[in-house]
Amino acid sequence: MNNQKQQKPTLTGQRFKTRKRDEKERFDPTQFQESIVQGLNQTGTDLEAVAKFLDASGAKLDYRRYAETLFDILVAGGMLAPGGTLSDDMTRTEFCLFTAQEDLETMQAYAQVFNKLIRRYKYLEKGFEEEIKKLLLFLKGFTESERNKLAMLTGILLANGNISASILNSLFNENLVKEGVSAAFAVKLFKSWINEKDINSVAGSLRKVGMDNRLMELFPANKRSCEHFSKYFTDAGLKELSDFARNQQSIGARKELQKELQEQMARGDPQKEIIAFTKEEMKKANLSEQAMIGIIWSSVMSSVEWNKKEELVTEQAIKHLKQYSPLLKAFTSQGLSELSLLLKIQEYCYDNIHFMKAFQKIVVLLYKADVLSEEAILKWYTEAHVAKGKSVFLEQMKKFVEWLKNAEEESESDEEEAD
Repeated sequence: MNNQKQQKPTLTGQRFKTRKRDEKERFDPTQFQESIVQGLNQTGTDLEAVAKFLDASGAKLDYRRYAETLFDILVAGGMLAPGGTLSDDMTRTEFCLFTAQEDLETMQAYAQVFNKLIRRYKYLEKGFEEEIKKLLLFLKGFTESERNKLAMLTGILLANGNISASILNSLFNENLVKEGVSAAFAVKLFKSWINEKDINSVAGSLRKVGMDNRLMELFPANKRSCEHFSKYFTDAGLKELSDFARNQQSIGARKELQKELQEQMARGDPQKEIIAFTKEEMKKANLSEQAMIGIIWSSVMSSVEWNKKEELVTEQAIKHLKQYSPLLKAFTSQGLSELSLLLKIQEYCYDNIHFMKAFQKIVVLLYKADVLSEEAILKWYTEAHVAKGKSVFLEQMKKFVEWLKNAEEESESDEEEAD
């Protein structure tokens, strides 16, 4: 007989007693919405009181969980359904951004409300930016007045750095662009942004997120031209924005042209073809010969891998530039173009230390190849040079300049004797 007690069977697993306060609340914005709406109805149009109410409510209400609901109410008065319409079955308030007065001062006051709220509850920052992106996509669902208020507020928030300029990506939505909603919204937005800061601040923010070259996308493809953009925004009182976009377009065109020229040189295309192509592109982009010679110089100097040894790089540069002197000559038909080229050479030799001793040899080569005239060289030497490496390069050029002056004098005396 077995004296050991038989073990009673037990249930596997453990049972925990859960307190009610520890139970995870399911996502239900109804109660949250009612609390916010009630508070806004009590504070009314007093935005200082609204800011205080929102500050205090963050300690009791779950802002992190219901951030989208919170921002929907503050902007539109209630929760927004897809497309931008208010949800019918939800409580709403008449005290929100969309029902406020349509003027810059009121929008600045609203921007302060959002600013204080996000500074107090930093975790709302990302949710707020997502909300603005969503609202921009819903623009067609709002009235013109609501769009105007949202545009002014967005411009102020961008100026204050509360949101990133990357939110503008929503404005490139095909449907918004096609119906002209994006461009009209952008006018109000940029006006309030520039009013708060200036065009340089706007330009800096756009460049930071790669939006500086995308403003043309506010228009449909058939209207996406520098001329149309310029006229539209100049007529709307935003000449500085149209000037900025024109300048960006020009910079973009120059970069593309330089890239294409480098590719043509790398392929070994005949120089006659490169010259013909460049002249055509110069005409299309409305570039001056002075601007063009700068692009060509950069392309020529970027199309080769330079030797790191100073004693060898000069020889390599002379050989390379001799090959491309016909291309350089084709775009130095004016004295100003020659001076532009000389300044480009000076800056290049200064910025690339291995070329410091090559400056004089490059200038002499281009003089012999009829790219640079003695008049341009003398003008550069006496008054038109820049500060970069000035003393070094003027010293290098001293003997050659003296030779040029003597040659000029001899030429003049020969002419007098002939007379």
